[in-house]
Amino acid sequence: MVPPSARPTDVFAERLVGVLSGQMPVHSMLRHTVGRAYDDLARLAERGVLRTRGGVRPVVRDIGYYVARAGALEVFVRVGAGDRVRALAFRLERGDDRRWRCVAVEAGP
Repeated sequence: MVPPSARPTDVFAERLVGVLSGQMPVHSMLRHTVGRAYDDLARLAERGVLRTRGGVRPVVRDIGYYVARAGALEVFVRVGAGDRVRALAFRLERGDDRRWRCVAVEAGP
């Protein structure tokens, strides 16, 4: 569980790992995504990009971000599962309601 005071980058990264590893349903991200980001997330989840075998759960190892402009963050995440490491990238934008939402998501090969 993510503490309520966590940064939006950390909160979304944890949720993203949960969905892409099959621990959370994709529809749990509906209110946290905008536009094509939800469709892209659904495709990545369907491909099972972070699903593992043997009960090893993927964990966020590192998060970094770049402030693209006021109210927009480009985020990269390294996710580890055992000795395997995957890369994820996403963009968060802050809406008029002051809530952060994902507008783009990608997973490395």
